[in-house]
Order: sequence, then C-alpha cells, then structure tokens
Amino acid sequence: MKNNLILTGFMGSGKSTLGIKISYALRMALLDTDKWIEQKEKCTISQIFASQGEAHFRELETQYLQQLFERKDSQVISVGGGLPVKAENRELLKKLGFVVYLQASPQTIYERLKEDTTRPLLQTEDPYGRIVQLMQDREGYYLEGATKVISVDGKTIAELEEEIKQAYLQFQMQRRETK
Repeated sequence: MKNNLILTGFMGSGKSTLGIKISYALRMALLDTDKWIEQKEKCTISQIFASQGEAHFRELETQYLQQLFERKDSQVISVGGGLPVKAENRELLKKLGFVVYLQASPQTIYERLKEDTTRPLLQTEDPYGRIVQLMQDREGYYLEGATKVISVDGKTIAELEEEIKQAYLQFQMQRRETK
C-alpha cells in the first residue's frame, strides 16, 4: 500500500477544499482527479459527459487512477464523487493509501450545490431528489472503499482539516509500528 491520503465522498462534500488545506498542512502535493482528467483530456467533465457519456468518463477515471501507481511521492488525492462506484476503483484506492470518506447529509449537499450549474448529474428539475437518490445509490460503495469515515455536517473546514490530518497521522504511525 502506498502512503497517499485520499478524499472520497459525494459531490459538494468538501473534497477539493479540504484537499488544498490538508496538502498545505502536511506539505504534500495535491492531485484532484477531476481537474487532472480535464487537463489531460483538454475538455471539461460536463463536455465529456455530453459528448461521450458517463460510462466513458468512468472508464477514464479508472485509467488515470491506475497511472497513480507510477508516482513515487505521497500526495493528497481528491477523487470525483462517482469514482468509488466502480469496484475496481475502490480496490485501486485502497492500494493507493488511506481513504477518507467525507460523509454528508443530502441537505448539506443541496445547500452547497443548489446554485452550481457545473454538475452534469444535477442538471434536472429536482436536484434535491437527484442528490438523495444518488447518495442512496452510492453510500455502500463509499463505506466499502473507506479506511475512515468522517461526517462533515455542522463542522468547519478547520475542524475537518484537523480531524482528517490526525486520522492520517495516526494511520501512518500504526503502519510504522506494524513493520
């Protein structure tokens, strides 16, 4: 297993924001898989969904995830909300490091994303209903793929940053002790 700190969770759970904060705090590089895919594919995720479909995008996620094994440095990796749905991706994430599932309520997600037009899966007449449905569909996958579950509801970014940092450092200490 590699020593990366991986943030998973539903869209809007705070993966990108917390990834930035934690990467600075731990002096680790940050990789946001969604941004990486957009950069490599030279188009937005919304464009990929529109032109080639969700299944193609999910395949791209797996391809790029496999490339992370070539990297030597430990890093903070923030993954797209749907990436853990695929069993192969959950296994890859576990091998890549310490996986934190940022768990949020549908209401928290809705409040954070209700004005966001960049989320292709929420461009529907009932975004709250879509959030509830997707979260129900994905919850088991997030839990199965997680090393640690942290609830984000009602917590500040600073509180979450500290909680994730401490969990990761404790995990690292335990790994050293068992070697």
